[in-house]
Amino acid sequence: MNTIETIFLGIIQGLTEFLPVSSSGHLVLFQNLLGFREPELLLDTSLHLGTLLAVCLYFRSDIWKMVTDALGFDFKKRHNTIVWWVLIGSIPTGLIGLIFKTPLENLFGSVSVVGVMLVITGFIVAVTRLLPEGYETRTQIGTVVALAVGTAQGLAIIPGISRSGATIVCGLMFGMQRELAGRFSFLLSIPAIIGALLVQLNFEDLSRIGVVPMVSGFLSSTLVGLLALKLLMGMVRKGQLYYFAPYLWAVGLMIVFFV
Repeated sequence: MNTIETIFLGIIQGLTEFLPVSSSGHLVLFQNLLGFREPELLLDTSLHLGTLLAVCLYFRSDIWKMVTDALGFDFKKRHNTIVWWVLIGSIPTGLIGLIFKTPLENLFGSVSVVGVMLVITGFIVAVTRLLPEGYETRTQIGTVVALAVGTAQGLAIIPGISRSGATIVCGLMFGMQRELAGRFSFLLSIPAIIGALLVQLNFEDLSRIGVVPMVSGFLSSTLVGLLALKLLMGMVRKGQLYYFAPYLWAVGLMIVFFV
């Protein structure tokens, strides 16, 4: 795999990680189209690490506040509470990843599965169009919501299911304010991506892909991810997630019937 190809995949990752269209699904599709029949899981993870950096940069003030509040052990502070909910939400994500790691990884080799799951993701984001005006008023997360959103994130390991789409919509279904649902979704992604990187770290894969192509893909996913994250957060605030449903249905059906 050369540098141009990893940069291209990094751009795809940066665009699709935050937009609710499934980055893993698009990476499987484009790796297949580029001729890589066996998915490069370490490369996928490094591209996700690039978008993790984008999350940290975009929410840097939130993350810094969370860290300083946590070190102060004042559990009444709002950002400290978010730290707690992120930890709670990470439990079902981690359990799903550990228990179903092998069968879920096997799905990364099936483009048809990606197509079907993209169609399902289309229905997930389309649900937001049916939410009544003023429904999203919840300003606190809570244990049940954190566990539910964490479970949605765990299930989004399936290629074609959008992590951002599944988690944000789950939060909205529980009545969370749009801004809070979006922020919690991406803050919750931080331990999940770090965990995936540790699980997939394999120096044999690194030598096969190459350091320069790996770093190039990482940087392209970071830069494009920052732009996509800014775009998505604006759409979340305006309640426009359902705009992506037609695209997901069209691409998913095209994959099922023609790829």
